[in-house]
Amino acid sequence: MKKLILAAPVLALGALGLASCEEMTSGNEGGITAAMLLAAGDDDANWITHGRTYDEQRFSPLDNINAENVGELGLAWYADMDTARGQEATPLVIDGKMYLTTAWSKVKAFDATTGEPLWDYDPQVPGETGVKVCCDVVNRGLAAWGDDLFLGTLDGRLVSLNRDTGKVNWEVVTVNQDMAYSITGAPRIIDGKVIIGNGGAEFGVRGYVAAYDVEDGSELWRFYTVPDGTEGDDAPEYLKAAAETWNMEALAGSDAIGGGGTVWDSMAYDADLNLLYIGVGNGSPWNRAYRSPGEDGTGEGDNLYLSSIVALNPDTGEYVWHYQTTPGETWDYTATQHIILADMEIEGEERQVLMQAPKNGFFYVIDRATGEFISAEEYIPQNWAEGIDENGRPIFNAQARIDKTGAPAIVMPGPLGGHNWHPMAFHPGEGLVYIPAFEAASAYAPEADWKPDRARGFNVGFDLGAGDLPPNLGIRKSVYGTVKGKLMAWDPVAQEARWTVEFPGPWNGGLLATGGGLVFQGNSSSEFAAYNAADGKKLWSFAAQTGIVAPPITYTVDGEQYVAVLAGWGGAYAITADGHLVNDQGPVRNISRLLVFKIGGEAALPDMPALADIPLDPPPSRASAETIALGKVNYARYCAVCHAPAAVGSTVLPDLRRSGTLGNAASWQAVVHDGILKDNGMVSFADSLSKEEIDAIRAYVIQRANEDKALEAASAEQVAAR
Repeated sequence: MKKLILAAPVLALGALGLASCEEMTSGNEGGITAAMLLAAGDDDANWITHGRTYDEQRFSPLDNINAENVGELGLAWYADMDTARGQEATPLVIDGKMYLTTAWSKVKAFDATTGEPLWDYDPQVPGETGVKVCCDVVNRGLAAWGDDLFLGTLDGRLVSLNRDTGKVNWEVVTVNQDMAYSITGAPRIIDGKVIIGNGGAEFGVRGYVAAYDVEDGSELWRFYTVPDGTEGDDAPEYLKAAAETWNMEALAGSDAIGGGGTVWDSMAYDADLNLLYIGVGNGSPWNRAYRSPGEDGTGEGDNLYLSSIVALNPDTGEYVWHYQTTPGETWDYTATQHIILADMEIEGEERQVLMQAPKNGFFYVIDRATGEFISAEEYIPQNWAEGIDENGRPIFNAQARIDKTGAPAIVMPGPLGGHNWHPMAFHPGEGLVYIPAFEAASAYAPEADWKPDRARGFNVGFDLGAGDLPPNLGIRKSVYGTVKGKLMAWDPVAQEARWTVEFPGPWNGGLLATGGGLVFQGNSSSEFAAYNAADGKKLWSFAAQTGIVAPPITYTVDGEQYVAVLAGWGGAYAITADGHLVNDQGPVRNISRLLVFKIGGEAALPDMPALADIPLDPPPSRASAETIALGKVNYARYCAVCHAPAAVGSTVLPDLRRSGTLGNAASWQAVVHDGILKDNGMVSFADSLSKEEIDAIRAYVIQRANEDKALEAASAEQVAAR
């Protein structure tokens, strides 16, 4: 793939030797310094940055817990969280203390050996912020510098906290809070600069990443990922180049909603090259026929820098190079997935590479100094491309190009991707990348005469109800049975899987690889497990009582090794899937906890709480077919993102089929139109939906509840007759 090279990589003198590090970290005595972050790979005791090291390998050389004794691993201690939503954070461990974020951007500190709570911090994110996020009110972690911690909050603030007390040093707003921006990712810190992006492309924003001064939060630079349609002669060259790949009239027109390209998760840093690598997200709207139409009304242009890996100079935020994984993306194929840096021999030559398994189903190996394409092969089945050509550009399957055909299509992978945000891990001894892969197709149906809604709801340009499963328990179970979660050990040189473990349920968690020959991972079957890094054999497991999506870490205190993971079912799949059908192990619930293990640990979890079984008891369905059809369309656009497609509720958020307001139109209007539950995240939709449309949604949910009540009754009769 051709790349616009605007600047040569800036090489740090002496690979940023210790003398220069000391100069850069004056004033940080006793705290985290640039030298410590650069040398994090040699620090066995602590976990001081998000991916453990700047190269984000998530590999620890610790081997006190190993393939021979992992069977003796037991629970050392646990701590219950006060947020019953998805838990996705990577904890930090510094000098025997653990720091982590939970849902709603809360922060907690513990003694890392005993679990004694030290302090907690609640940024008081307004409940109504929940409607601005696509994929649960999660947070993925902290950054550390000096004696402080840094947090991005769901409502777009960057907060500096004193590490000893949890007291606020300063906070700044990094986004326009009148728009649907959010922050769920962890910041990174390079030379006293806190770097953070944001999310919100599904709702309609323009993406960027920015750097802030650790001392006072002042903004140092900002890098926009897409043009805004008004680029003039004074625009940066990289944005002028991007403008040539968009329909600029559409991007600046009355229906424009920002273009997307949010930098909501992955970053990595090479100190020798002085390059910061960011992953850029999807377009806004998804459907390129609306986002960047050509003369014939179908999608046009590559739409840089959507779905791209971009290399920046972290000192200035200046563009260096990019590689676009999915030109002109139209399926929500983000490139915000985990980026790993490593050095390896490829075809007899030592290469400095960058590796990524983005949503689109291909595993990429890129030269991280220049952005040169090295190789790509599919790691899961996919049908949107016939392959990747020698220049690194996909060969599109014309039938999957729905922005051009205008016709519905089943595309693999779907918008959840072949790999989502869950971190991979790299084991340098094995030469393998471990991928938490996901296998599921989706129906994409272009919505006719679509217009954006800047107030509420998904702005994607597709009918989100087109792929709803029919009201048939047998079909639903069959479809869920085709959705697979996989742990894959991927050889990035041979571009093939060395071994694969399949799970009874999808959406398996993030990964940790260790020098003890182990790979740790949680999954949707409420299990936390250790696998042999060489062959994938399961060596140990723990019944966690809840699905695990967060990545584990490991650390030592006084020479004793611990493994820790946040447990708590949530995130994009969990809040939209029928939690009773995710796997055959029973309902997957959210019981949010921090779990910490050591050899010989003897702690035990309390008994599993009983699951409240609220029967379906809806009022009769008496609305007209036209009213129900109107309700279905609006439910898909405004409600399904939180309350699940076809009104089949998850086990994380309220199941509307069982809502006590279904039988009372006034109560329903008070919630949906008036927003009386906004502090719980259920805001008013009065700016987007009329009272008639809101009641049509109620009619649709009533119909769905009656359909499912009849199905459940028929299923019970069949069981009784056996």
